[in-house]
Amino acid sequence: MSLARYRYIVVEGPIGAGKTSLTRKLAERLGADTLLENAGDNPFLPRFYQEPRRYALPTQLHFLFDRTRQLRDLAQGDLFRVGTVSDFLIDKDMLFARLNLEDDEFELYQKVYVDLAPQAPTPDLVIYLQAPVETLQARVNRRGIDYERGMDANYLQRLVNSYSTFFHRYESAPLLIVNTANLNFAQSEADFELLVERIGKMRGPREFFSRAA
Repeated sequence: MSLARYRYIVVEGPIGAGKTSLTRKLAERLGADTLLENAGDNPFLPRFYQEPRRYALPTQLHFLFDRTRQLRDLAQGDLFRVGTVSDFLIDKDMLFARLNLEDDEFELYQKVYVDLAPQAPTPDLVIYLQAPVETLQARVNRRGIDYERGMDANYLQRLVNSYSTFFHRYESAPLLIVNTANLNFAQSEADFELLVERIGKMRGPREFFSRAA
């Protein structure tokens, strides 16, 4: 199944959905470059999970600066030489900002965003990974990052709801919504091949993919 028509793919979803693992696998299959948000490089993130209100703004700003730098480099380079698969969509930054920031902080963040956010290329395809909160939390716990283990289930539910609302309204690029509750692309080659086949069959602007238990 050829995916040659997809030169710029974005994989998105809440924490624990498996977006970075899938991004790497798709890039390998396509012979494409990866564009990763590198959450582990954000020095404020561990402190955010301990004191969300105190560290929400610097955490968001660090992510914004890093993502815009990468997208600026992408826009200046030859995106279409080998293709790119990314694990973040710059459009969704406002989702986290609205969820985590106080009103005055959010107002400031909006001003910085408008000044910084580049005109990113429109993806040929966005893959939105969904899963129940219980599944996401179990995956987060299994990957063993210390500062993530105490993640509040209520926060994760609010994040899931915010993603659902965002992508319900998203129309900027073709969208494949994938329910990953019974799919594991990182560990199952069969699951990954099913997804590749499904991507190759994409025809409409918004389609769904899932598998029964």
